[in-house]
Amino acid sequence: MTFAFIRHGQTEWNRQLRLQGSSDIPLNDTGRQQARDAVGVLSGTRWDAVVSSPLSRARETAQIIADGLGITLGRSYDELVERHYGDGEGATAEDIAARWPHHDYPGLESLDSVVSRGIAALDRIADDYGDANVVIVCHGTIIRYTLGALAGQKLPPIENGSTATFDRMGEGWRVHTVNDEALVIA
Repeated sequence: MTFAFIRHGQTEWNRQLRLQGSSDIPLNDTGRQQARDAVGVLSGTRWDAVVSSPLSRARETAQIIADGLGITLGRSYDELVERHYGDGEGATAEDIAARWPHHDYPGLESLDSVVSRGIAALDRIADDYGDANVVIVCHGTIIRYTLGALAGQKLPPIENGSTATFDRMGEGWRVHTVNDEALVIA
């Protein structure tokens, strides 16, 4: 079984460098093109299913990818929703520097919670799809920290529309690529 995480395409809040989190912000035209571009990266491997976070930017990205691969869009998983940034959602870098210079937003979800949700989602998807190869469309923070936990190392920020591939080896996981590039073992 091979999995691919795809970060949803760009939104206006991504373009404006606003902290998005679990706010349900739709794709913009650049984001739709990034989703179409991801199909090219995924081509050449057999994919059996595309699933996603329930947030609209992830679902639309997933639908574009499923259509491009010629497969049916699968279900959404609540565990794949992006980290909740509490009062920081919608804030710009300037807002954050002025109000929360230590990024301690009221209502911020812990990274431990994010990773636990990410791993729980992978376990559910593996149970639901068996040995199938599955594309999982979700969000930058959950991808970065879940894959980091699986790889046992710190990973760079995840780019919009980028692909990370990994597979299950018995009870463990092996990460192959992040941001469309081979993972360098630290």
